[in-house]
Amino acid sequence: MLMLLAWLWIRASAWFARGAKNRRSGRRRSPPIAHCRTQAKPSWVVREIVRLKALMPDAGCRMIADSFNRRFACHADFKRRATVGKSFVADTVRKHRYEIEVERRRIKHRVPPALPRNLVWAMDMTGKTDAAGNLHMILGLLDHGSRGLLTLAALPDKGSWTLLGHLFLAIGQYGKPRALRTDNEACFTSRVFRFVLALAGIRHQRSDPGCPWQNGRIERLFGTLKRKLDQWEVVGFEALQGSLGEFQFWYNHVRAHQHLGGATPAEAWAGVNPFAVKHKSETWFEAWDGLLQGYYLRR
Repeated sequence: MLMLLAWLWIRASAWFARGAKNRRSGRRRSPPIAHCRTQAKPSWVVREIVRLKALMPDAGCRMIADSFNRRFACHADFKRRATVGKSFVADTVRKHRYEIEVERRRIKHRVPPALPRNLVWAMDMTGKTDAAGNLHMILGLLDHGSRGLLTLAALPDKGSWTLLGHLFLAIGQYGKPRALRTDNEACFTSRVFRFVLALAGIRHQRSDPGCPWQNGRIERLFGTLKRKLDQWEVVGFEALQGSLGEFQFWYNHVRAHQHLGGATPAEAWAGVNPFAVKHKSETWFEAWDGLLQGYYLRR
């Protein structure tokens, strides 16, 4: 018992001596280290990261973070100023995979804004091999506003003068557009092609190299055409020309377009609401051994 009391006395004396020494030297015990937590990001930041990942599915976390920071680091609205790091982007993408897929689906199926007719035309080419193995080039000319297929013709060659001839035939029939959108193929970027367009007062819009979606409406047309052409055999140039005429009629007057609200391109060009105007007669149209079919409603 005496040994325990002696030990407690020694410990207490040492504690009081240490406290007196600290008071004389002016030192104070340092406060405990607080565990700092980063402030949670606003919900709009997470939504923007989800949207950016949906728009750029192949982009990495660093690229998405850089794109976000360039837009919002010095935003005019103080409440919209924010920055993110690649770790935050990676964590957000991992936690919101489902929301990203939903946003990608929404972006893919969104309805593009309506455009007036004869504002922008799109021109492009594709090919079809006949039964003899000869490749024939096909020219397509599409109006962006109405999705009207203005020209679909087999070409004897793909020279600039040949393309300009078909373009001005369409202008004589439908009027002059303000702009013509093409890709960067040599026949579309030649001096002759660019000079004649400038002389006619038509603005030449060219998609970026390797970006066919920038001329997506005519690419979508060619997707529909190729699915049918792959199942249809032609024996030569003249047969292909006749087949393309049938396809053009079916595309413009028979096939309803989803982004036109169920109207055909011919009805959109004429400004006709198919659900408000009664049709005079209807005819069943069928061509290419049943590959092209539907009702042609005469207004």
